[in-house]
Amino acid sequence: MGIMPDHWIRQKAKEDKMIEPFSEKLSTNGVISYGLSSYGYDARLDHDFMIFTNVYNAVVDPKNFDQNAFVKFTGDVCVIPPNSFVLAQTKEYFKIPNDVLVVCLGKSTYARCGLIVNVTPLEPGWEGQVTLEISNTTPLPAKVYAGEGIAQFLFLKGDSACEVTYAARAGKYMGQRGVTLPRLKKDASEAA
Repeated sequence: MGIMPDHWIRQKAKEDKMIEPFSEKLSTNGVISYGLSSYGYDARLDHDFMIFTNVYNAVVDPKNFDQNAFVKFTGDVCVIPPNSFVLAQTKEYFKIPNDVLVVCLGKSTYARCGLIVNVTPLEPGWEGQVTLEISNTTPLPAKVYAGEGIAQFLFLKGDSACEVTYAARAGKYMGQRGVTLPRLKKDASEAA
């Protein structure tokens, strides 16, 4: 398994629409960088956010998630409360090839400010906007900027395609658009 370079990412984005919209060059002028880099793609943060709040003393339960634990917000700048987090999504829509696994790392600009981006791997055959969890580990409010870079995606190509892709399993987050809260799959036929 090897990490794929810029020319491979560009080709897949153009021919197979692996990333849409796709920025062919790394944009850096006055913004937190986004676009194609040497061995990855720096995705942008979209404008919709769900800010965690504990107003209702909710228990965070992935099996019975209470949407009241979040406040919806749309804007160019989101302020994350101290020691809290937001859910957001990438502006880009990804279509992952059947022989590729994608890992995501937060951008160093935000990491140096105490903001941590968490995303699970994008599995072979998965597609959608990526839901991001952005944690503010500081005791101060922190800003994130829509339309600018938030995380880098690295594409790892396997020696062959896997036997069962995320799409073939009818994964519960397949085709997601917008910020997507935790879900449980109830049975094998449900494609939640």
